[in-house]
Amino acid sequence: MARVTVEDCIEKVPNRFELVLLAAQRARALSRGEEMLLDRDNDKNPVVALREIAEDKLSLNGLRDGIIRSLARAPEPEPVDEEVMDIIPTDQNIFGLQDVSSEEEHAHMAENMSSDEAAAIEAELGGRGRR
Repeated sequence: MARVTVEDCIEKVPNRFELVLLAAQRARALSRGEEMLLDRDNDKNPVVALREIAEDKLSLNGLRDGIIRSLARAPEPEPVDEEVMDIIPTDQNIFGLQDVSSEEEHAHMAENMSSDEAAAIEAELGGRGRR
């Protein structure tokens, strides 16, 4: 094929700066292994990209969308605290509800807390705190 010129491509993409961005995006895609829409003719990827643009072989809107996706940043993950919070109440383990303390300790704890505190604990345990 004859040598591609900027004038061939400017008819399709009037802005030279946008042309450079689109051709670079397509050249990177070719480098990643996407299928060429023309014969290579010993041309490098940027030249093949320009030839494809000049001959209307690809969607310019698709290239624009690809540029936007490549520039979009994914949110950085929040840092993980070293301290692990106890998610499971102390009288439960991963196998379910188990009574860790004796009946005497339950009675002593119940005497020392208000009825509101006891109701809150009962609600948290789903009504299964006492036997």
